[in-house]
This record gives sequence, structure tokens and C-alpha cells, in this order.
Amino acid sequence: MTTKAQIRKIVTVVEETLQEGGRTIDPPTRRAAAVAVIANPFAGQYVDDLAQLMDIGEELGGLLAERAVAALGIDGANAQSYGKAAAVGENGELEHAAAILHPKLGAPFRKVLTKGAALIPSSKKRGGPGTVLDIPLGHKDAAFVRSHFDGMEVQVNDAPRANEIMVAVAVTDSGRPLPRVGGLKHEEIKGEDGLR
Repeated sequence: MTTKAQIRKIVTVVEETLQEGGRTIDPPTRRAAAVAVIANPFAGQYVDDLAQLMDIGEELGGLLAERAVAALGIDGANAQSYGKAAAVGENGELEHAAAILHPKLGAPFRKVLTKGAALIPSSKKRGGPGTVLDIPLGHKDAAFVRSHFDGMEVQVNDAPRANEIMVAVAVTDSGRPLPRVGGLKHEEIKGEDGLR
């Protein structure tokens, strides 16, 4: 695989919830995350122009989204929620994570899902090997669908190293198990303005 990013490893995780609160969840709620561990080209140095990281984000947006959707075994159009996150190693800046996540990662991510009217929830942090990365999740087309306010934790035992960045995307085929806090339902969305 030829990429702009120097990828050390890719990890894909699928989580299925079969029981919650003593109740069987049928069908199970499922979510998947794909994580790339990459070299940080700007680790340990300040640079004004972060375009290289933005281009890497664009590349990873499609690559990781394809992996996550494939892990769920669904068509991208059937994904309901999404999110993204990044953790820089100790020699990186939070702005390096922002450069990967924000300017260009979203468009190829949405393309894999065939839509995505809502903002993609995101988080960024700094940490060392074994850092737990929390990927916030929200409905991909309607932010007011409360049943899909969620999150997924991922961890790679040896990442990020000091000069690395861990980049992750997550998708779901459903909302939380047993949702009951009201709000707009998935079946009621219009998916036009990203809110409803």
C-alpha cells in the first residue's frame, strides 16, 4: 500500500452489545473503529505550514472509513453514526491532530458513507503508548438524534510513540442500546441541514 502517511500499523475493532441493563439487545448494537498509527513528520519541531498533515488526513479519511464500514459488513450508506479522533505522541502538538482531523479528513469519510450532513464529532489529545482514545459519536445526518450521542474507546498497546500520531474513525449501524432520553428518532430524520 502506497500512502502519503508513513503507516506503522492499522488496527480495526468491532464492538457488539448483546445485553444492556439485564435485557437482550436484538439486533445487537454495533460499532467499528479503524485506527492508523503513523509517523508525525513534524514531531519535535514547530512549523507554520501543516498542509502535509492535512493531505494525510484526506488520505486517511477514506482509507479508515472503508476499513470500519467493511468491519461492520454493511454498505456505507447504512452507517448511522460517525466520529473521529487523534492522539499525538509527546513530541507532537495538538495542532498536528487538528490538521489531520479537520480541514480534509471529512469529505472522503462522508464519501464512503454516501452522505453525512451533520458535523463529524471529534476529539484530540496527547499521550504515550497505550493511551485510550475516546471517539465521540453522533448521527451522521441529523445532530438532534439523541439516541446516537455516544462514544467508542480504542487503544493500541504500543501507540502513539513519541514521534507518532494515532488517527481513528468510527462508524455504527445503530444508536445506543435501549435509548430512552427522547429527541428526534432515526426514522424521523430529513438529513438535509445536519440537524434534523
